[in-house]
Amino acid sequence: MASMHASRQIAMALVATFTAAAYAQQVTVPPAAASSSEEGAEDRFAIHGQMTFVEQADDHFRAPYSGAQSLTSGRGAETFDATLFLGVRPWSGTELWINPEVDQGFGLNDSLGLAAFPSGAAYKVGSSDPYGRLQRLFVRQTLDLSGSAEAVEADENQFTGERRANRWVFTVGKFAVTDVFDSNDYAHDPRQDFLNWTALDAGTFDYAADAWGYTVGSAAEWYQGSWAVRAGVFDLSDVPNSEVLEPGFHEYQVLGELERRYQLASLPGKALVTVFDSHGRMALLDDAIVRAQVTGENINNALIDARRYRDRSGISVNIQQHLTDDLGAFARAGKAGGNVEVYEFTDSDQSISAGLSLKGTHWARTADTWGLVVMENKISATRERYLNDGGLGVLVGDGQLPHPGPEQVLESYYEYAPSHWAALTFDYQYVVNPAYNSDRGPASIVALRLHAQF
Repeated sequence: MASMHASRQIAMALVATFTAAAYAQQVTVPPAAASSSEEGAEDRFAIHGQMTFVEQADDHFRAPYSGAQSLTSGRGAETFDATLFLGVRPWSGTELWINPEVDQGFGLNDSLGLAAFPSGAAYKVGSSDPYGRLQRLFVRQTLDLSGSAEAVEADENQFTGERRANRWVFTVGKFAVTDVFDSNDYAHDPRQDFLNWTALDAGTFDYAADAWGYTVGSAAEWYQGSWAVRAGVFDLSDVPNSEVLEPGFHEYQVLGELERRYQLASLPGKALVTVFDSHGRMALLDDAIVRAQVTGENINNALIDARRYRDRSGISVNIQQHLTDDLGAFARAGKAGGNVEVYEFTDSDQSISAGLSLKGTHWARTADTWGLVVMENKISATRERYLNDGGLGVLVGDGQLPHPGPEQVLESYYEYAPSHWAALTFDYQYVVNPAYNSDRGPASIVALRLHAQF
């Protein structure tokens, strides 16, 4: 019955998406938009690329005990990835993109030990040897409606050209949920701005993804004036935090997002509200705790045995605001279900972050950027009990949690960009109560990032 329910929900979402597409196609394209498409018709192909290397290490912080997923004191790690962004535009408004990638290396402690994990360049899958992956393969269809023309610059997975302020955008294929949802100009790209996971996205945004952060699905976006509305349906992994996506969309996630763009004292700003609901085989933490107490089995085995089809939902708010031409502020806050196991992203039931991003204009380094962000993640009392009983989350698990506390992180970086194609970044993070454990830490984490793009 649950499987049939999932199939019906997916079918309804897809029907709604493509019904909207069919309706939008009936709208007459403004003459100016048509002429701009003809002018850009010769721009049929695009190729971009990037390479990023991150070296990261933590200090010898206080660690009286450790568990299976504890951050290890005094360790270092490195990651490397190289990506090609290959695009073809077969006709006006339609783009096909493919992103092959080579990856190598590990995150600190094999990407375990902190809910606010310190490197978004590190996947949950590590390897000492380079290996290839096809991270994205998708089609994007843009249907211009009306409004003023907006210039679009060539970028990764983006053709140069023009688009109308009022438009439909449809994306179908393999890509990242965060390519479309929860975007922020100041904190969203681990290759060029902040590194910490919960600075890049809301800590509670448990978005559908495999262990590399990508999934299969579709998204529809409607832009009208200063508003935008987005909706999507995506495939969950087969079990929480897995390398394999669920075949046949038997486990899935639906998302919605409302965006409002505005001017504050003639300076641009943007606010987003994002909601998600994941439907899959998940365990209630209370069920796992009781089961372990009654049967005497390991708490983690009890969690697996307690998995049934159910939902975990969440909501987050995302704000960005120009304060001057060179200085911007941003903030996120989120909340998600605290009695259901986390499925994909990281162990957080409440999250908040706020920060600043400053261009180096005042010291004659216009391409350089300095950033500062503070983050706080919290978990429910039920999740605290589960971890204290020896439970393992997606990223955390010290074997016990007798003195829980909010995980708090300060991150600051300076990106030195000697040219438009290369940058060197120095990053520092200070973590209080790593993995929500006041018995361990605080920890200092430093990183060096080299990034090149064309």
